[in-house]
Amino acid sequence: MHPNAAFRLDDRDLHEALIAQVGFATVFATTPDGPRVAHVPLLSTGDGAVQFHLARGNALARHLDGMTALAVVNGPDGYVSPRWYADSAQVPTWNYVALELEGRVRRLYQDGLLAQLEGISTINEARVIEGIPWTMDKMPPDALRKMMAAIVGFEMEIQAWRPTFKLSQNKSADERARVATGLEAEGSPAIAELMRRLVP
Repeated sequence: MHPNAAFRLDDRDLHEALIAQVGFATVFATTPDGPRVAHVPLLSTGDGAVQFHLARGNALARHLDGMTALAVVNGPDGYVSPRWYADSAQVPTWNYVALELEGRVRRLYQDGLLAQLEGISTINEARVIEGIPWTMDKMPPDALRKMMAAIVGFEMEIQAWRPTFKLSQNKSADERARVATGLEAEGSPAIAELMRRLVP
């Protein structure tokens, strides 16, 4: 899909909230071995960069340092049926939220990697409803060193933010309400809720 300008919400706080809520991204880069992709937990530094880590054996791990890469955070999505519109001369489409982040990547030293792992676990442990949150200090030091030796940490300085919040902004308020109701009924309540909250 090629979104038009109506679907671009340039709200950095909203972008940061999406990164924090989803906490996961797909990283793409062109390497000497060809195009490669990795799926990574993602942590925003809050100052225009994001951090992630890869297994040392990942095809991207040995190439990323110093490269320009693309990270994509996908939010909720849902199929939009033409039957939900008053005008029958419509075609199917898809409402979705996606944030593309492009930037230069640098490798993190061990202390930066450890801080990243602590940040990711702290954020996500806070979401687990039952029990006492797990913390890094529960790992025996030797076991932690061994685990950290198996991964490589990176930080991407974001040079371009390309958000798409395709929420039927090109339709009337009545049409959007019908689409949101349809999406919710068909099992896509998250995208329906964003339509109601983010589109006036």
